[in-house]
Amino acid sequence: MRQQSLSAPSTVDPPAMRAHRRLEAALLARAAKGEARCSLRKLIVLLGALSFAQAFVSDRERCRRNLETTETGQRTMTEFRNQEAKRAMLRHTIATLAYRGGKAVMNAPHGFATFSIGESTRTPAEILAHIGDLLDWALWQAKGKHVWHSSTPLPWQEEVARFFAALEQLDAFLASDEPLGYDAEKIFQGPIADALTHVGQIAMLRRLAGAPVRGENYFKAEIVAGRVGPEQSRVRVEFD
Repeated sequence: MRQQSLSAPSTVDPPAMRAHRRLEAALLARAAKGEARCSLRKLIVLLGALSFAQAFVSDRERCRRNLETTETGQRTMTEFRNQEAKRAMLRHTIATLAYRGGKAVMNAPHGFATFSIGESTRTPAEILAHIGDLLDWALWQAKGKHVWHSSTPLPWQEEVARFFAALEQLDAFLASDEPLGYDAEKIFQGPIADALTHVGQIAMLRRLAGAPVRGENYFKAEIVAGRVGPEQSRVRVEFD
């Protein structure tokens, strides 16, 4: 009887591969001793058993791959939801910047833009122009680029309009389906946190200039993601 090598299972599974090799070695040994002439029926039975084992291993491998695919899909969905939550939080911080910044820059007294408390400090107009530059930078970061431009201060009302326009452009990008070029945390910790700090500086200068911004319980403020223009809720819990 001509000796033939049995094909190994297609899937790489060490225990199954070892069993396959042991069976093949036993059959070849019997053939070498002349015992194979009476073992056709046994060979058919053994081959059937081997085919069943191969099918079992293949099914197990398919199940493992399906499970990995499911787990990968679940991880991808979880990551997507986490990113969407971070993006929503970033939009809320921008809405907060619009609300608090609006209080600081709206209805400023005449001449406030050039108010100065020292030669080495920025004027309110210079600070507001810098905030506009930060928001432009944040938009570029959201698009995956580092682009910085230091602008010359515009007249106060034009600079206020630029502030809200930059907020609207940044919020519109965050509300779109475009992917973020950098992590939301990075965009917040850089330009957005900086802008919030500078809004506080303008509010402080308002008080020093004799035109203070009314205090408010901002925890109760009606701040909504997407509301980033000059029109904000008039329902406020303010105090002097």
